[in-house]
Amino acid sequence: MQGLREKDEAALRALMERYGDELMRTAYLLVKDKQAAEEAVMDTFIQAYRKIDQLQDPDRLKSWLLRIAVNRCRMKMRAWSWSRIFPLPHVEQMIIEEEPGPEALLMDAWRNEKLSEALLKLDYKYRETIVLFYYNGFSVAEIAEQTSSNENTVKARLARGRAKLKDMLEEQEDGNETGAGANVHESKA
Repeated sequence: MQGLREKDEAALRALMERYGDELMRTAYLLVKDKQAAEEAVMDTFIQAYRKIDQLQDPDRLKSWLLRIAVNRCRMKMRAWSWSRIFPLPHVEQMIIEEEPGPEALLMDAWRNEKLSEALLKLDYKYRETIVLFYYNGFSVAEIAEQTSSNENTVKARLARGRAKLKDMLEEQEDGNETGAGANVHESKA
């Protein structure tokens, strides 16, 4: 922290190594575009480096960085996005994990892909709340502070977001079952 206040670039690199992946995952889930997420994260680190003196409580560094990143993502979402033209990569391709067995990998990949697809279809306000709560471990109070909302609004967005995700995932499962059944009948004809 002191190194950042003294504008030490090594301290900035250490900060980027420590929080970069988490900020990138959060930004990607919010803006749905890898390049826009990378830009938002880089903007976050630049702003944090420039304005580190504004951070009152060093214990809240992570929360402060996430707030900056979320604000940068909001700004990007307001602007026209290239994601309307180019296909989106899946979130799970960005997350590098230790390799479990092949069956577990296949099932995890399938679940992650379906969840990622559903999550990216949510309205931004639900997606933001769910990402902060489940992916970043923020409490309802922290999310309310981060989004300048009251706690009941955050709770409602979590509940509605979860319900929408559940509906989308159930529709995908129902579609797969009906699609498989339809193919069997078509092949007999």
